[in-house]
Amino acid sequence: MRLEVVNTGTELLLGKVINTHAAYFGQELFKLGLRIQRQTTIPDGIDIRSVLSEAFPRCDVILVTGGLGPTSDDITREVVAEMLGRELQLDEAILATIREMFRVRGLRQNLLNDRQAMVPEGAVVLENPHGTAPGLYLPADETVGSPHLFLLPGPPRELKPMFRDLVQPALIRILGEGAELPAWRNFRIYGVGESALASTLEPLLSGIESLELGYCARLGEVDLRLIGEGDSVEAASAIVRREFADQIVVESETSIEEVVVGLLTDRGEAVATAESCTGGLIASTITDVPGSSVVFHRGYVTYSNEAKSILLGVPEEVIAAHGAVSEETVKAMAAGCLEASDADHAIAVSGIAGPGGGSEEKPAGTVYVGIASRGREVFAKRYFYPVDRISFKQRVVRLVLDLLRRRIRGIPLD
Repeated sequence: MRLEVVNTGTELLLGKVINTHAAYFGQELFKLGLRIQRQTTIPDGIDIRSVLSEAFPRCDVILVTGGLGPTSDDITREVVAEMLGRELQLDEAILATIREMFRVRGLRQNLLNDRQAMVPEGAVVLENPHGTAPGLYLPADETVGSPHLFLLPGPPRELKPMFRDLVQPALIRILGEGAELPAWRNFRIYGVGESALASTLEPLLSGIESLELGYCARLGEVDLRLIGEGDSVEAASAIVRREFADQIVVESETSIEEVVVGLLTDRGEAVATAESCTGGLIASTITDVPGSSVVFHRGYVTYSNEAKSILLGVPEEVIAAHGAVSEETVKAMAAGCLEASDADHAIAVSGIAGPGGGSEEKPAGTVYVGIASRGREVFAKRYFYPVDRISFKQRVVRLVLDLLRRRIRGIPLD
């Protein structure tokens, strides 16, 4: 199936809003065995006509995002209706829904929003409980040479549930009843670089037919995607598990923080944090996960030496002798954090995020991580990530969460 995406929105091209649709559509369509052939981003306005005119002959499906709002530059529905030779008709049900939404929210009715109830003749309305702009599906029309068209709202909080609940089932129907979707599996692997992963796996997987590999590297982790026939994917998955058992965080697209919160929840355990160089980002990342209140006990941000001593009980002589960024200090931070809390695990970090503040012995990018768990020896180790300040903090968060995952599961930390 030849599929393209057209994103409309001047704000996307000006960089005022990040276009997250590309990644989202790519990931979700991959699960259906579909690939985006081309993705185009255009400003609000009449450009959409020329873009769609060029795309019609080469596509089976086009997903159009944005341009369904109430203002004068939201012209997607009008342009598409004109191109297909369809009249725009007022949909009373949509109009009633929009007005009820305004009433419930205590807002004054705005006649501009009535435009969003205008629907091209023959279009299937895609309900949008998260906003005022419904989506629209127009089946392929050979008489005008148009492919299947899905007109979707631009805001991700509206687009994603609509795509998941309404567009994906429609795409499966377009593919045909009984169409065999390819098997796929995603491995999230931590602590192994993309090239090292590929050099290990590709010789082992080269003999498996009808198998495609895909890699996506992020800070500290790699997503490995396998796609192909069911038996091929299963055979390849067994090899991946054998070679990287300890490094596999999860066999899905679940984040590492979700994995850690799940592990703690399953075991009825809790964690506390003591942070210096990450400034609370570890605690923030954990508490971004729904349900984390059950497993996150407390967090300390001890940026100064004084705070480390007063709040965590780190002896001043330890800091004086070894420095705030040292194995001895993070061990004391982790042990003090555990003692001060009712948690089962405590994690501590102290490092130099840069770009300044380093030395020849401890350059910017140096970080020490400590983990204390009840009934176990305190772990501490030095790591080095010479990247920019923001990337450093994010990289340390991923590192710490993976070390905690290993500690919970009983996997060696060294």
